[in-house]
Amino acid sequence: MSAKKLQLIETAFDLFYRKGVHAVGINEVLKVSGVAKKTLYNHFSSKDELLLAVLEYRDDRFCEWLERACLEVVTGQASDRVLAVFDALDDWFNDRCDELSPFRGCFFINVSGEYGDPNDPVYQHCALHKQRVRAIVQRVVSEGVYPALADGQSEGVNEKVSLVDAICLLKEGAITQAYVSGDKDAALKAKEVARLLLVSGG
Repeated sequence: MSAKKLQLIETAFDLFYRKGVHAVGINEVLKVSGVAKKTLYNHFSSKDELLLAVLEYRDDRFCEWLERACLEVVTGQASDRVLAVFDALDDWFNDRCDELSPFRGCFFINVSGEYGDPNDPVYQHCALHKQRVRAIVQRVVSEGVYPALADGQSEGVNEKVSLVDAICLLKEGAITQAYVSGDKDAALKAKEVARLLLVSGG
């Protein structure tokens, strides 16, 4: 990716995340980035095309960060990897995460709220992000709680799916609580609920 294209994406992300997509026009992106209009349209034919690139950029950065935060946990009990999801969120909520911008809620929830049509490519990209994050959580649960569960083995499958669902719901609830209510301890509260689920077997 060229330096100018990355500059446009990073600038647009910062503006969209802070102000909302519809509140930011192309001219503001150009002014803040210092990139010429012709250069922008060499890379993106429309604002929505720029937004899709921004969503892909944030998706990659967020998922790479979450994977590192959870899957690199090698000490303690196996279930510590699952609880690490909430430790990572706690760092994000409290702006202790260098890889992500200062916390302003979930960018994908915010954007999907501005694009309400489920058939819109922007909305669909937001939904795909949530599916990708769920896949990370599923991997964390598989490796941390059900490592012996072989492919095709039915015993434990329903319990694993239920635990993945519960962790994802706790994660989403914590993000909303932290942003909307300003509760910066939301991730730690959700972690304690997750711990109880793990102790009880999901």
